[in-house]
Amino acid sequence: MPQIGWLEILSVVIISILVLGPKEFPIALKKIGSYIGKFKNTLNNFQKEVSSATKEIDLEDETKTKNNKTKTDIK
Repeated sequence: MPQIGWLEILSVVIISILVLGPKEFPIALKKIGSYIGKFKNTLNNFQKEVSSATKEIDLEDETKTKNNKTKTDIK
């Protein structure tokens, strides 16, 4: 995987300032930051949903196993 160094980051920032202008550059950074925050929040919510679903499945499997054990113990 390629590594990004400080020189590449500095080059992108300088080109961005030249293209957008010094007044629009901070606004663009705020928008990019908010999009990244929303994306991270969405991924976090998705991960929580998957975790809760797998916990529910595990609990159902445990109760089925316990019920099967008690049925065989009773016989």
